Amino acid sequence: QVQLVESGGGLVQAGGSLRLSCAASGSIFSINAMGWYRQAPGKQRELVAAITRGGTTNYADSVKGRFTISGDNAKNTVYLQMNSLSPEDTAIYYCNVHLLVGMDFWGKGTPVTVSS
Repeated sequence: QVQLVESGGGLVQAGGSLRLSCAASGSIFSINAMGWYRQAPGKQRELVAAITRGGTTNYADSVKGRFTISGDNAKNTVYLQMNSLSPEDTAIYYCNVHLLVGMDFWGKGTPVTVSS
């Protein structure tokens, strides 16, 4: 089992920035990758960004150049720096951990609201 604690969401004006954090605990020895997904009202959950333990990153096209994902393997923590936020980024952001055995664990979600 893996437990995830997210922080950093909130309300920000368009053009502003937020930084999300997610700390993992539990069976952390088998983490393959960590990432962030988001789900806006009436839409499906989508990948925002992910990073492997080796540092390989993957971003949704809609956030490339604005968001940066980073990880601290020693702290089992992943960060998402979000810049130039727009109202279209408004969603619940969920932390995800993907284990080497193929299992996924999810955080409870942190809301991000961008006002125009």
